[in-house]
Amino acid sequence: MLGSYHSMNIHHLELFYHVARFGGITAAARQMPYGIQQSTISSQILQLEDNLGKTLFQRRPFELTAEGRVLFESIEPFFSSLDGLAERLRGGAEKHLRIACPEIVQRDYLPQLMERMRRRVPQFHFSLVSARIDEITRLLRSNQIDIGLASADEAVAAQWDCRVIFRLHSVLLVKDDSPIREAAEILERDRIDLPLIALPKNEPACRIFQKELQTRGIDWYPAYELASLELITRYVASGFGVGLALDIPGASQPPGVRALRLHGFPEILFGGFTNGPPGELAKRFLDEAQNLAASMLT
Repeated sequence: MLGSYHSMNIHHLELFYHVARFGGITAAARQMPYGIQQSTISSQILQLEDNLGKTLFQRRPFELTAEGRVLFESIEPFFSSLDGLAERLRGGAEKHLRIACPEIVQRDYLPQLMERMRRRVPQFHFSLVSARIDEITRLLRSNQIDIGLASADEAVAAQWDCRVIFRLHSVLLVKDDSPIREAAEILERDRIDLPLIALPKNEPACRIFQKELQTRGIDWYPAYELASLELITRYVASGFGVGLALDIPGASQPPGVRALRLHGFPEILFGGFTNGPPGELAKRFLDEAQNLAASMLT
């Protein structure tokens, strides 16, 4: 037995739930839904362990003990269902979606998509966090979101329920006054001395681009890794190098740059991700996302 109910403080149990869920005290302090100091979490978890007379997890590396697993399995159904319970009590769960997607999707596509959803589902509402595919999969796994919209490679998409919304072509961005007219003029050089500007190397577009370069026997690695496609465009327009970007349906190139198509390079999948088969509301959302994408491609 772990101990009697009266020996366990409900707040201590909640903190332990988040520590177990996120894989450590540091991660829990960073990702919990409300602010709390790492030192506070640590001290209160120690109090819980003292009350139980059991160590609940190893600190380095993090791993639940047998007793920790028993406790987590006991409390996880309650704490993981609180958000949904609150929505059900308010009568809105069937019309609420928790969504995660990158900033560019929030800016260029979600407003139109949400307008379509509100016309289709009266009183539809949503919560939104900014995330790319690696963070989205973590949020899905921990049941913090219902759906994620992001670009991904085929291997990642195969691990999740994924509705393909469209496929994107990679492009190289050059300054509008550059003499370069085709991507091949860069890729066929014996030595590419132009700085490459790209998203971080763990981004699907970058991974797929580098894999194709390796297949072609080309060495060209990012000189600058930037946080967004918008920043890449600005750096290219300022003359810092050549940018790796995506040809996004319905989006026009900002002034100051030109896009060069990367012929023969793999497409980048953009999809809606769910942890298991989507519910009825998520299905409607994905249907509208596909309809919007189709209208942009025509």
